[in-house]
Amino acid sequence: MSFRWVYAQPEEEEYVSELGEKLGIPAKIATLLAIRGIKTYDDAEYFFRPKIENLHDPFLMKDMEVGAERLALAIRKSEKVLVYGDYDVDGTTATSCLYTFLKEFGVEADYYIPHRFKEGYGINPDGIKYAEEIDASLIVSVDCGITAIEEAKTSKEKGIDLIICDHHTVGDGIPDAVAVLDPKRPDCEYPFDGLSGAGVGFKLIQGAIEKLGLPQSISYKFLDLVAISIASDIVPIIDENRVLMQAGLQMIQKSPRVGIQALLDHIKVSREEVNTSKIVFSIGPRINAAGRMGDASTAVKLMISETVAKAKSHAYELESINLKRRDTDSKTMKEAMEQIDKDFDMEETSTIVLYSEDWHLGVIGIVASRLVDLYHRPAIMLSNVDGKIKGSARSIKGFNIYDAIKKCEDLLEQFGGHEFAAGLTLEEGNLTEFRRRMNELAYTDLSDSSFEPELSIDSKLDLSEVDMKFWKLLSQFEPFGPGNLRPVFVSEGVKVVGEPTIVGNGHLKMRIKQKNSGVFDTIGFNMHEYLPSVRNGKLFDIAYVLEENNWNGRRTLQLRLKDIHIPG
Repeated sequence: MSFRWVYAQPEEEEYVSELGEKLGIPAKIATLLAIRGIKTYDDAEYFFRPKIENLHDPFLMKDMEVGAERLALAIRKSEKVLVYGDYDVDGTTATSCLYTFLKEFGVEADYYIPHRFKEGYGINPDGIKYAEEIDASLIVSVDCGITAIEEAKTSKEKGIDLIICDHHTVGDGIPDAVAVLDPKRPDCEYPFDGLSGAGVGFKLIQGAIEKLGLPQSISYKFLDLVAISIASDIVPIIDENRVLMQAGLQMIQKSPRVGIQALLDHIKVSREEVNTSKIVFSIGPRINAAGRMGDASTAVKLMISETVAKAKSHAYELESINLKRRDTDSKTMKEAMEQIDKDFDMEETSTIVLYSEDWHLGVIGIVASRLVDLYHRPAIMLSNVDGKIKGSARSIKGFNIYDAIKKCEDLLEQFGGHEFAAGLTLEEGNLTEFRRRMNELAYTDLSDSSFEPELSIDSKLDLSEVDMKFWKLLSQFEPFGPGNLRPVFVSEGVKVVGEPTIVGNGHLKMRIKQKNSGVFDTIGFNMHEYLPSVRNGKLFDIAYVLEENNWNGRRTLQLRLKDIHIPG
């Protein structure tokens, strides 16, 4: 699939040359900073040197004063506390943070993660009943709870205090709890609303520590888990998240907790090479697999492990679950594509809505994301759970999938989510009408160009400018992620040196140069179809990211292709 290249532009060009002069950096690097909204020397220092001291005061968050005081009281009085989490990476890391924090202070803490299929997302009556059974006087929810209006009432009626730590969009009202911590609350003036669920839980830990009169350094030991949540939950890695992410990565690289180390050992990833990408593609999916396949408790058990033996056992179990998840994932993707080929005309389809009663609820979100990448249309995957149709939706730029689903709420039992991802439940008899309406909404809201995949380009770059000095400056842009994606460059009029080839499972491998530049190793994953077009000295344009290879102590730069444009 070829992309339409869209070049990013700094909001105010005049900052580029001034920034370059003040920092003593090449114009290309200054342009990359300006595109990211960095205009001054102080902005650049904050970006390149994020410090733990730059974290915002937790008490700027609405309800933090009362929430932190209540948690500190529970610690002082050794109350029984139930940490109530979600079953994804963010929820399980958040649960592990709060649970471990409380246990270290001698609190008789327990945790509850709802079963994905039997209970579904969020605080539910079974969880509150469990808190009652264990005689908990306080529930702290993490990564869920902002819509738990009725559940908060039930908890209050049973005499169990509730602190909610969430980062999702607020619904029609705020639950009646002791404290509702959510930077997305309309009445919350916290300076950054992009925290992960674990990030909000971390702020509560910070607040409780201050109320206990203890040093904030105690909270920093949980930053490895917070970093994993930030990377895996695809929240913007800017502002406070950039500080948390970098500090968390440093912790993983130097001294990860035994559970994370056991997982790294099992998947043969050295702690020193852990970065955002390694978390997103290697660590996160394995932690997530437990919840996707039903019971997320194995993931929590791994992260709260106190001995190497237990950690290794849980890491092995997670890998087994992940292998099963992969098989289920591949089978579902194959069946989804077969259904599309059989039943859909892509020229007439604005939203892909697929249903099979046999699909595993835990993988349909992943498959929906892949269908969006493949067909560049909103995709909704639906399955049958106990006679109800449940599913996951994913979207493209320009189409708010949550708002679209909300317009169909008369057909739904429940739904939730945000602009690019949502979940829903509907009666089987409403499926046909739901499919029709979603297709109509996308057709109305989107133009023909919306269905053309775009590739955001940071800058054109002459390969003669690329050297280790340039790379050293570029690498300081890490950690990469939403809000600060790895820069994508375009080099025009390049040609192959030697003979291009196909390696692995359809990957294009070649060496290229541009005019008088040096020669660069280049890899294009799943881009084998371009092989005939780049042969015989033909000139072509490439979009790519820069990467470093380190082999036997020798460091070289490699281009990883994102797209190829053949002139003419």
